[in-house]
Amino acid sequence: MLELNFLRVNTERVKEGLRVRNFSDEALSIVDDIINLDDRRKATQTELDSLLAERNTLSREIGELFKSGQKDEAEQKRSRVNDIKEEAASLEDALKSIKAELDEALYQVPNIPHPSVPKGSTEDDNEVYKAWAKDLPEMGDDALPHWELAKKYNLFDLELGTKITGSGFPLYRGKGARLQRALISFFLDEANRAGYEEILPPLIVNEDSARATGQLPDKEGQMYHIEKDGFYLIPTGEVPITNIFRDEILSEDDFPVKLTGYTPCFRREAGSYGAHVRGLNRVHQFDKVEIVRYEHPDRSYEALEEMLAHVGGLLDKLGLPYRILRLCGGDLGFTAALTFDFEVYSAAQQRWLEVSSVSNFETYQSNRMKLRFKDGKSTRLAHTLNGSALALARIFAALLENNQTANGIIIPKVLQSYTGFDLID
Repeated sequence: MLELNFLRVNTERVKEGLRVRNFSDEALSIVDDIINLDDRRKATQTELDSLLAERNTLSREIGELFKSGQKDEAEQKRSRVNDIKEEAASLEDALKSIKAELDEALYQVPNIPHPSVPKGSTEDDNEVYKAWAKDLPEMGDDALPHWELAKKYNLFDLELGTKITGSGFPLYRGKGARLQRALISFFLDEANRAGYEEILPPLIVNEDSARATGQLPDKEGQMYHIEKDGFYLIPTGEVPITNIFRDEILSEDDFPVKLTGYTPCFRREAGSYGAHVRGLNRVHQFDKVEIVRYEHPDRSYEALEEMLAHVGGLLDKLGLPYRILRLCGGDLGFTAALTFDFEVYSAAQQRWLEVSSVSNFETYQSNRMKLRFKDGKSTRLAHTLNGSALALARIFAALLENNQTANGIIIPKVLQSYTGFDLID
């Protein structure tokens, strides 16, 4: 969440950032509400501190009065001390309530967009940051979409997944399962070569972890909730991996901290109907390799560029046409300051499919997590970044569709040592 002092000092900048996110003038009142709550908090704290100081002074005086035999005066002051205890208890309750209300209000304010974020309301307003410079592949009218290729070559089964679990839980089999495993290994090996430490995190997190990275209270409806235990299935590997350093103080020499991890991901998000969500285009369980970085604030945007280059390099090696979009204010995630989406071109569907989001959250997540670092004698909040490198479902789909031939589906050379075959036939 936003730092309270930043919000107070940069009130107009915060409001302008929220306007980029399409906040109405009425909705912007939450900023003033937060400042008023903080004023109340400060005033209540000052009143409480004054009372406690008076109590401490009286307590010392009472002791001296008893020692000097002035019992009546001591008893009068003791009566005042008892009154103070009651007043202080009431103020402490009020302070606790105000702090809770203040925290809840701060949780409702998204991150402030980076100055480069374009204005806009929907994904149609996103800016093409890097276009595909070559001709897009054309497969012809007889090209099959990936869900038909899957049936033809027995690669994954959505009906069996529905039988076992429900809609949106694909079951991979045969060469489809091996291709999936090959992609995971390839992405992890590439991340390792780029200096990322591999993590195998839990797939279930507690409420504190979900709140720290911004899934709560913003995305309750997208997560599977284990109500009996208060746990959540992870919607992305970002959640457990970023929480590794929650409530920690790093050294400036620790940067950059670079972590990667493979996880299945689970999302309840409601689907819609039509070809754009058929097959693997939108599923409730999918595999993903995540890259996460903790950075010094002075270097986080340089790190973001490095992450974009890493993801682009993966797609280049797979031979997939792709473009990069800079998300507009209306499409920007709640916790992000700046996000770039990667989309690959699906030749059989003749449409772009999102396969990665790479974001800089600046101090928004680290403020929630209390992730700090030593900067001389003081401590500062670190910057956090993450990105998909990559999400497999749509990569799998695009590889099938773009590499289909009359003889079968050609496996990219970089994957052949992982799959053990060069053709699905």
